[in-house]
Formats: sequence, structure tokens, C-alpha cells
Amino acid sequence: MQIILFNKPFNVLCQFSEPGRRLTLADYISIPGVYAADRLDYDSEGLLVLTDTGRIQQRIADPRADMTKTYWVHVEGVPTPAAIQQLRCGVTLEDGLTVPASVAQIKPPPVWPRTPPVQDRRQVPTSWLAITLAEDRNRLIRRMTAAVGLPTLRLIRQAVGPWQLNKLQPGDWKVTSIPAGWLELK
Repeated sequence: MQIILFNKPFNVLCQFSEPGRRLTLADYISIPGVYAADRLDYDSEGLLVLTDTGRIQQRIADPRADMTKTYWVHVEGVPTPAAIQQLRCGVTLEDGLTVPASVAQIKPPPVWPRTPPVQDRRQVPTSWLAITLAEDRNRLIRRMTAAVGLPTLRLIRQAVGPWQLNKLQPGDWKVTSIPAGWLELK
């Protein structure tokens, strides 16, 4: 059983093949037989877990497994207490109410410069949020922050379950282990 932690750069597809000219996992990872255990949008960055074992992939991707994921979210604007509370309690989106999330406004985290950089917004204040949730829907964080008036400028996944990004740089990866008893947890 292999677990690979990869810091997915901005504008990289979470697959190994692409008929077009976009960068994919194959441009960074040469280990045969592994695949992404979950997904991270093309324009999002950060921790992606890869594995060669279906049981591990299933544990990470299964919505009933309550696998938490933590994101650092750079947003346009300054969140009000009401916006933070709404994100914490659940936001009504077109596809339904989101599950409650852990949300906190944070200082800018120690992140790498993005290429291309986030557009400079000198006239508009920006903020960083740490959002942890156990729900996975298409572009969920971006839709949640937009619904409370805080459009997402940059989205970096910092943790997936027991694994964290730590000091892994964009495009770098490392082989790691499964925490003892983790597969048996529900």
C-alpha cells in the first residue's frame, strides 16, 4: 500500500492523462500504478493524496466517512461575524444546504508565491480564512464564500484527514504511511 502526498500547483489537472496541453499529475509524479484518491480543482492548490490501493481511495472519497479537509482561503473583502457564522452553520446553495464547517479568520499563512500571481487588489481589502469541512461537492468552498459575499481569490488545501501539507513545496511529493488504525475508523 502506497500513500503519496503531493503539493498540487495551480493549473494542474488531478489526472495522469489529458488530450490537450494542460499539465497533469504525470508531469510531476512518475510512480506507476498510483492515482488521485480525491480531487482538487484545476485552479486550486495544495495537498492531494494519491494511492495504489482502492480501499484507501474509498476511505478518503466516501462522503459517509466524514473525512475532514482543511483549506486556506484567500477571499476578497473582510468577513463580518455574520458571514463567518453563516459559513459555520451552513450556506444554502443551488444544490442544497452545506454541512456545518469550522471557520476562522487567520493571518496570511506561510504560502509560496503563485504563478501567475493573484491579481493585486490595492483598492479592495482581502482576508484569509481557514475552513475545515467533511463534505465534498464541486467547487464547494468557492461557492460558499461567494454566497456570503467573499469571493475566493486563492484556495490552498492544507490537510486531508490525518495528512498535512507541512513544508511540501508546489510540485513536490513524498511517500508516507497510513496512520495506525486509520482504515478501521468510521
